[in-house]
Amino acid sequence: MPIALLVTEGVLSEDAQQQAFAEITNAFLKHHDLVGNSFLTPNVIGEVSEIPRGKSFAAGKPAEIAIVELKVPSFALATPEQKQGFVADATDAVERASQGRLPRDRIWVNMTYAVDGLWGIRGEAYPNQRLLESVSAATA
Repeated sequence: MPIALLVTEGVLSEDAQQQAFAEITNAFLKHHDLVGNSFLTPNVIGEVSEIPRGKSFAAGKPAEIAIVELKVPSFALATPEQKQGFVADATDAVERASQGRLPRDRIWVNMTYAVDGLWGIRGEAYPNQRLLESVSAATA
């Protein structure tokens, strides 16, 4: 489950980037009751990318921002409560990591669902049903 954290350069220190990414990962797993799941946990991957100062915008004007983007299968964050919980936790993680430098109205979270069968893990394509079965069969 790839997670991308995009932040304006200088908004988060390297330590803060790692802290925020770890908290976002844990929030994703928490809202599925899968913290420590031996199949899914190592497959929640991602990156932090810094946007050069002056190249990130809000309302068409240069602004410091943070964007949390997820790519997930159709069964991930399926309920409104899971979605709301994840969005709140991810926003909180970035806000904390910025130590107040980045206001909540400059932190966005979005998610896209992958096409069934296009989860590639260890060189193998997983249809959603098999992926769900693999996650469900794994132990914490």
